[in-house]
Amino acid sequence: MEQLKRESRSAGDAGDPRVRELRTAVARLRRQLAALPGELPDRPAADEELAALDAMVSHGRPEVARLRRSLLLIAGAVGSVSALSPALSEVRERIDRFGRLPTR
Repeated sequence: MEQLKRESRSAGDAGDPRVRELRTAVARLRRQLAALPGELPDRPAADEELAALDAMVSHGRPEVARLRRSLLLIAGAVGSVSALSPALSEVRERIDRFGRLPTR
């Protein structure tokens, strides 16, 4: 039984709907970014961070601070592309469901 619990946690906390929703939103943004025509100077940075974000949520419950850092990097890379705005907003909303950063 304990082995089963460990495997579930290592599979990205599959029972947590926030994880599934965030992974879905990240996949959507990745697809839209890949389909975007033309040059985007920060596309490689956005692709890397989206992959890192997906990996982070795939391997257990992520830290809120790390999620928010990823969001800032992604928004900085693609935030000026209006076609990606709805998908980026969805990623932000899904990250918000994990909670706020602790106040200092």
